[in-house]
Amino acid sequence: CMNYMFPASYAWGNFSVLAVGIWAIVQRDSLDAIMMFLTGLLLTVLTDIIHVSLFYPPNNYLTDTKRFSIGMAIFSLLLKPVSCYLVYRMYRERGGE
Repeated sequence: CMNYMFPASYAWGNFSVLAVGIWAIVQRDSLDAIMMFLTGLLLTVLTDIIHVSLFYPPNNYLTDTKRFSIGMAIFSLLLKPVSCYLVYRMYRERGGE
């Protein structure tokens, strides 16, 4: 988000899922909150793949800042399946089926 390489939808999607995640952690008795968080994480995996594949710059336009931004976006994308698994475990602990 720091290089404005991705459109605003990338930041809005990830930050809104982060806000839902904070809500899900604070409300420990709500299954709906944790389910919305898990659904949002799965959706952002798909949208992150689309954003990175569509907006990846050509090699001659890569600056260090753009390279760092893309690297962090890819790193975030690689960590999201782990986050999905941990959120699913939280869902099961709260009584989800």
